[in-house]
Amino acid sequence: MVAEQVDVAVVGAGPAGLSAAARAAALGLSVVLLDEQDAVGGQIYRAIERTDARRREILGPDYAAGAVLAQAFVRSGARHVANASVWQVTRERSVHYLKDGKVGSFEAKRVILATGALERPFPIPGWTLPGVLTAGAAQILLKSAGEVPAEPPVLVGCGPLLYLLGWQYVRAGVPIRALVDTTRHEDRWRAKRHLLSAVRAWPFLSKGLQLMRTLREAGVPMHEAADDLRVEAARGADGSERAAALHFTTQGNAHRIEASVILLHQGVVPNTQFTLALRAKHRWDAAQLCFTPATDAWGELDVPGIFVAGDGSGIGGALAAAEQGELSALAVAAQLGAIDTASRDRQAAPHRRKLADVMRIRAFLDSLYRPRDANRIPADDVIVCRCEEVTAGDVRGFVELGCLGPNQAKSFGRCGMGPCQGRLCGLTVTEVIAQARKVEPETVGYYRIRPPIKPLTLGELAGE
Repeated sequence: MVAEQVDVAVVGAGPAGLSAAARAAALGLSVVLLDEQDAVGGQIYRAIERTDARRREILGPDYAAGAVLAQAFVRSGARHVANASVWQVTRERSVHYLKDGKVGSFEAKRVILATGALERPFPIPGWTLPGVLTAGAAQILLKSAGEVPAEPPVLVGCGPLLYLLGWQYVRAGVPIRALVDTTRHEDRWRAKRHLLSAVRAWPFLSKGLQLMRTLREAGVPMHEAADDLRVEAARGADGSERAAALHFTTQGNAHRIEASVILLHQGVVPNTQFTLALRAKHRWDAAQLCFTPATDAWGELDVPGIFVAGDGSGIGGALAAAEQGELSALAVAAQLGAIDTASRDRQAAPHRRKLADVMRIRAFLDSLYRPRDANRIPADDVIVCRCEEVTAGDVRGFVELGCLGPNQAKSFGRCGMGPCQGRLCGLTVTEVIAQARKVEPETVGYYRIRPPIKPLTLGELAGE
């Protein structure tokens, strides 16, 4: 099969991908946007083109704003390949994908990776039970299908998304059993160092306060400084187990809240599967507690011609992602001769100003909602690799036997070798090993990611 030739291939149709593709196409470049969903929007603006007025009202104005990006992309004339699961991007800028059971590929002069973020693992006792989901997964159900829990849920953890989902549920008429926040007094003190910048970003701070106010006015029970989280299991008539209650303590007092739906969240981290597979340089971000790819001011990796825009390069949110997409597209256009560097810099200036404005709040949020060690680095009996059912104690045992990092952990116990390819356990395994070895996570490193990034069969591969 002969690969199609394009100027720019963009992977991911969230805010960064949409803005990058639209701008590159507007500058006269041939652009293809590949995404595994059937419509543009990514996770943050999922189903934005087909959602009804009632659902837009429930999800709020920040979600509805995604329609502007989607419309701009449609007008740009850039090509959209939907339902395309990209399984490899090479250093030579070949983009391989699977669509409708058939493989295809593009040879691109430049590639922009806009693959967004993943929810951070939240490994607590009972987190693998039926009835326990992430808040992000619950929000996807709300956005894509208008689905809400049949029973009142408990929302547990920290971060803006937890309060946003609660606010959306209140607007949808969903009763909430409780919101259990792990943020502690010392987190607020730490965040105060960045309060001046946060105040300068008052519209964002104000939105957060409004979310909390809405939940309180709706009578949602709220617990703060929660420790010792554990999901209790109940056995059904068929012998299977599922979530029955959340246990936790606040200031030494024990609490038990009955619930069959428990939604966990402690922030998001960059989706680095593609950048790691490219062997691009990465660093450990001590503020966001994750690995991020090293890029220049335009988002270009140390792999020439490949850029990262949006949360895949570090968590900044939807508005920041859109501005980063614009900047990467301008850099690509200049490299390919569609504009000169003076025009690139002139057009980039307003986007850099907007990016700086929306990033003012970031240090405050990273400090305030820094996930606690106990919720990232679990006790021995807690499963960390769900696919292969490997516990934190197993991983610590590997270290005692000489295991130095996640890649060796694969050999010791298949950790990270399941269907998710380490997406759900990677950071946890890194931090468990780092703690056991008494070294920094950057010393331990991450899984060595190899294609296929997404599953495909040998028969599908042979079809190329």
